[in-house]
Amino acid sequence: MSRAEQRTKLEIERIVFIGRSYKEYLDMFSLSEDELKGKKILDCPAGACSFTAIGNKLGLDITACDIAYYHAQEDLVNKGLQDIVHTMEHMENVKEKYIWDYFKDINSLREHRQSALNDCANDMRESSERYIPVTLPMLPFKDGEFDILLSAHFLFTYAERLDYEFHITTLNELLRVSKEEIRIFPLVDLEGKRYEHLDRIVKYLEDMRCTVEEINASYEFQANANAMLRIIKGR
Repeated sequence: MSRAEQRTKLEIERIVFIGRSYKEYLDMFSLSEDELKGKKILDCPAGACSFTAIGNKLGLDITACDIAYYHAQEDLVNKGLQDIVHTMEHMENVKEKYIWDYFKDINSLREHRQSALNDCANDMRESSERYIPVTLPMLPFKDGEFDILLSAHFLFTYAERLDYEFHITTLNELLRVSKEEIRIFPLVDLEGKRYEHLDRIVKYLEDMRCTVEEINASYEFQANANAMLRIIKGR
């Protein structure tokens, strides 16, 4: 194996390629299909979620972006399959940190994650132009290119890895490419604790003339992860 191949293998091993379903997205972000019709939507970062795949088949206009998309599709699918196995093994030891209403049990969760990966992988093969590789906090899109931007399980979630300045820089970039609004889910970190700088973030956004509100979601799987932040851009 060459050094370049070794480096690529190491880089993909650092990525967790796992995704949520289209229905989970609607529930996490308190959205209906009717609200999304006629809108240009960005899922950032999208991972192995099926939101783009299913949404576009239903006539929506969705683009997905993620650092994972720099890698070959076959490598990502293999990584996704491995990550599902590892995640389910881990879930056995931390089941008490999750609410088992949305999913009946670990087998049900596995089926949903596998289905999302399959839908994403098939759509990437058929419509690769919808899947844009990016490295946050920078995005390769025009100002106001998207009406709605959805961001799940990244900002706030990885609070121990992403500092406050990274959050601010990323939010500024999300605002730049959004025309109308941004929705971020959840508002807690991996331990289920509310992001410590959330009030400071809200104040920053309000000072930029954004309207910011916390909205309870009908979706709760990780305990305490049951709310999202809706940011409406100021005019």
